Amino acid sequence: MNGSLSVLKNGIARENALLRLMIGLCSALAVSVRVENGLFMGVAATFVLVMSNIIISAIRKVTPDNIRIPIFLVVISSFVTIVDLVLKANFPAVYERLGVWIPLIVVNCIILGRAEAFAYKRGIVASAMDGIGMGIGYTWVLMVMGLVRELIGTGKIVLFDQVVINLGPRFLPPVFLVTFPGAFLVFGLLIMVLNMFTNKVGD
Repeated sequence: MNGSLSVLKNGIARENALLRLMIGLCSALAVSVRVENGLFMGVAATFVLVMSNIIISAIRKVTPDNIRIPIFLVVISSFVTIVDLVLKANFPAVYERLGVWIPLIVVNCIILGRAEAFAYKRGIVASAMDGIGMGIGYTWVLMVMGLVRELIGTGKIVLFDQVVINLGPRFLPPVFLVTFPGAFLVFGLLIMVLNMFTNKVGD
């Protein structure tokens, strides 16, 4: 159990896919313009991570090494298709905003990387915990970036078509933050904060 918890914690902070491993950045920077986008993208990626890790771990002993990558892609794309259809049917507005980034989860470096580096070599429970940890780590980064960019860049937070936070008409939002350069700035600040926190805990 302690080993599984350690795997879970690694994905959240110590081996965070975005802030530590620096993979899957394209979609993260693109969709983190809103909190709602980050939430849905994070949940979608977590679902695909966990389910594909479980299946790949379960079949790893009967998977020929020379064709493992195509098999990984088939497994991952199956779960991405489920996510794509569910979002399209139940959350059309979110699906429209996330656009091509949902189908591209198939080739997201985080998903494929964890399948190759972890699930293909470990048991089902550890692989599931790895997927959950990596998914949580990915999701919290997207949501924090979305919170900063949406709130400061637009002056309000909108969730499910409802304004939940509004800084008022006197606030003049720096729209720079909702652009790609703004995404890089917020991302860099998050790395700095995580490094400061990690170093402090290490001391």
